[in-house]
Order: sequence, then C-alpha cells, then structure tokens
Amino acid sequence: MLVTALTTANANDYLSERFRTAYEFLSRPDLAKLPLGRNEIDGEDVYANVLEYDTVPAAEKELEAHHDYYDVQFVVRGEELLQYAPCDGLATVQAYDEHDDFCLLKTPEPVSSIALHAGELAIFAPEDAHKPGCTLSKPAHVRKIVVKVRA
Repeated sequence: MLVTALTTANANDYLSERFRTAYEFLSRPDLAKLPLGRNEIDGEDVYANVLEYDTVPAAEKELEAHHDYYDVQFVVRGEELLQYAPCDGLATVQAYDEHDDFCLLKTPEPVSSIALHAGELAIFAPEDAHKPGCTLSKPAHVRKIVVKVRA
C-alpha cells in the first residue's frame, strides 16, 4: 500500500538502495531480540530505532514530522493505529528541532488512519505528518522498529 499525493509520487523512490537496505534489515529473524534504542545499519543513511511502548488514545498525541528522513515503521509485536496527514498547512505545536529531525504538528479534522499489525509496515515521507502509537481497539503493548532512511 502506498498513499501519497500524485504531486509527490515521483519524488519518492521506495525501491532505492537505501530502502532495499531497510527492507533487508527488517527481514532478519532476530527482530524480537534486538536491543532497544538505536541499531546501526548503514551509518547516518539508514539506521533503526527499536521501541517498545503501550498504545494510547489518539486524542492524547499530536502528529510528528521529519525533514531529513523517511520513517519505515514496522510492527514486530502488537497492533496500533497510525494517523497521518500532509504537513502542508498544519499548525506547529512544537517547532522543528534540526538536531533530532523532529517537530509536532496539530492534528487536523478529519485525519486519515491506518491499522498496523505484527508483520506490517508503513512508510512516511518527509511531507507526511504521522501519529504512531495510538490505540486501535484496546490498549496494546507494541514492539516496533522504525528504520530511518535519509531522504
């Protein structure tokens, strides 16, 4: 599945060498045993953040966005709801931090949502604001790997 505006479809090469490196990493059989935190893959071009958390109601969070990296969000265990919207025109909640490549944006009404279950991934480009870690049907404990792919 790929959801994007037609105007940005040609700008994102989801089959580039960096993305293939990310997909290969996510095919490893030991994902459930990787240590939490940053795991090196290919320097600053491709790396993985291993996370574990409990989902929360979507209303308790805002959308996040990144300028320098795509997020390949892969659920190893559990399930969650992810909300997303184009960044253009969204109000800033927390200003962009260049060091952390992170900002928070106000969630619009309406907002699009997808469900991710174990073994599934979603890719968010720099123009995509997204809100991971939301409760789908009931609170769940999630183990997720977010592979950061330099834009």
